[in-house]
Amino acid sequence: MTPGPRGTIAHVTDNTSRLRDLALLRTVRDRIDRDYDQPLDVEALARGVHMSSGHLSRMFRAAYGESPYAYLMTRRIERAMALLQRGDLDVTAVCFAVGYSSLGTFSTRFSELVGMPPSAYRQTASQWAGLPACVVKQIARPTRNTGQE
Repeated sequence: MTPGPRGTIAHVTDNTSRLRDLALLRTVRDRIDRDYDQPLDVEALARGVHMSSGHLSRMFRAAYGESPYAYLMTRRIERAMALLQRGDLDVTAVCFAVGYSSLGTFSTRFSELVGMPPSAYRQTASQWAGLPACVVKQIARPTRNTGQE
């Protein structure tokens, strides 16, 4: 539907639809943020908001700059980084705590996003003891190689 002139029924309907879609996308993002350690897939996330997985993926990418799957992987790795910085869990325990079922997959994804394997990150993170949390968050933030997903 082509948006009508401002102030017409078509314009109001189009804006209402966009707001509803954004609310549904926030619901999906919130679920990923809350349940990152659970088995989640795009199909299940899409069913939860009554969309097809393709439509959800396209809309999510347009709104947040990455697919729902990539967002989930980033959340898991961010949580893993925090657990590794804490230092009281080994890499295998962290792997399972953030929702991975394979240590190899976890290590590969971690290395892709962080630039080093989890064990090396854990050693590096130990050097950050005493730095303010806001500084650690900036220097430790994962970056995605946008060519891979």
